[in-house]
Amino acid sequence: MLRIAEHAGATDVGRQRQTNEDDFVDAPPFFAVADGMGGAKAGEVASQLAAEAFAGERGGEEPPEAQLERITRHANRRIYELATKDETRRGMGTTLTAALVSGGRVSLAHVGDSRAYRLRDDRLEQLTHDHSLVAELERTGQISPEAAESHPQRSIITRALGPEPDVEVDTYTVSANAGDVFLLCSDGLTAMLADDEVSSILTTSTSLDAAAQALVRAANQSGGKDNITVVLFRVEEGKTADAADGDTIAGQITADEVRGAEAAPVTKAVARRRAARAPRPLRPARRRRSPLRRALAALAAILVLGAAIGGLYAASRRVWFVGTNDAGLVTLYRGIPYDLPFGVELYSEEYESGMPARAIPASRRGRILDHEWRSRSDATDLVRALEQGRIEGR
Repeated sequence: MLRIAEHAGATDVGRQRQTNEDDFVDAPPFFAVADGMGGAKAGEVASQLAAEAFAGERGGEEPPEAQLERITRHANRRIYELATKDETRRGMGTTLTAALVSGGRVSLAHVGDSRAYRLRDDRLEQLTHDHSLVAELERTGQISPEAAESHPQRSIITRALGPEPDVEVDTYTVSANAGDVFLLCSDGLTAMLADDEVSSILTTSTSLDAAAQALVRAANQSGGKDNITVVLFRVEEGKTADAADGDTIAGQITADEVRGAEAAPVTKAVARRRAARAPRPLRPARRRRSPLRRALAALAAILVLGAAIGGLYAASRRVWFVGTNDAGLVTLYRGIPYDLPFGVELYSEEYESGMPARAIPASRRGRILDHEWRSRSDATDLVRALEQGRIEGR
């Protein structure tokens, strides 16, 4: 019997979008990623509805593929009905790639161009097929895989939840061996990182949580052109306390949390609501201070803050670092890689190279573009070495 030994999820708005229209489910034995479309609010609503469709679901009561298909079709119907009733949300939709762990296998449901991968013995395998125009052209031999990577219409999808009252859902089941890592992700990750880059991060990270954060960071370093969402889970041999019931669930949560009627998936929206409802710790009552003391304390805080900001700014003039700009090109910056409140940046762009970050071998990219503070000569030499293909010594 296999159990879910570790799991993690992360989502980020990216570098070029104003809102995050992605959502995800991290609620063992269910996992899912949804990438909304239709503009601000509409796309966000569609992906949230898809994620919320997993609320209250339990594993083991019906065939896994049938259960995933039922959930997906229910989400499609909810999105479609809301879009037809509300003119401001007309045309909204979302992708959905979902997984259900049961016994020694993982069942998948898939609509759109989000993806599912399996990492086994350091080999990354794509488990889903994109429902997109470019993917169809590639599958039929009309364009090459190399042309597909940079095709201007690669974002056009041919199937999604919401546009129609019914939807065709791809479902299938794959084997799971002890040690396998499964990745669900939106195209904000795969459009920025090649499969070998993703594999390198997964195999070198110390935990799935660290891997999720590293994948998001790498996608942003390569341009961050879209919202980025990843969900990861790893399986291994073992039984949980209620294994006698025949279900495989996460070893790090209780059976009631996974299977109880009140169990809810951890999604972006649910996390926000939980944080808002969380009780605040009780604090001992404080004695009131006089207005003069409060004014002096406020003045002292302002002086300390001003000194800290001044020190940071002075420090920012003495160091340089190497990163990427919004176009995904290797860039030399002066300053330290931090932003202060009110949009104050402690760095400025000094030089933009013509070299894309993706041209750097994945095994070295993280260390090269890690925003390490450098002297001007050291940072300049590094950029020149990258441009000339001399990176072995760095």
